[in-house]
Amino acid sequence: QVQLVESGGGLVQPGGSLRLSCAASGTRFSIYNMGWYRQAPGTQRELVARLDTGGRTNYADSVKGRFIIFRNNSRNTVYLQMNSLKADDTAVYYCNAILLGTAYWGQGTQVTVSS
Repeated sequence: QVQLVESGGGLVQPGGSLRLSCAASGTRFSIYNMGWYRQAPGTQRELVARLDTGGRTNYADSVKGRFIIFRNNSRNTVYLQMNSLKADDTAVYYCNAILLGTAYWGQGTQVTVSS
């Protein structure tokens, strides 16, 4: 089993950048497919970006060209670099790990984009 702890959220102005981190503990991090999801008030949780163990990525259309997901297996951490942030990016961001069909979630970190 893996435990996930997100950090790096906060308040940022439109056009700004943030980097989210998700530290994993308790298992072999490198064998997990990782992802970031987000949920705004009154909406369903949605995929933001995924990164599998082979290095393949996919992104929500709304963040393509602005967000980058990457991982450092030696640090058991996955990151989400968010650039050119918009008000619509405001949400709680959740880290996700999947292994053999079982999903694990972090507690979430709030990102607020506002002037």
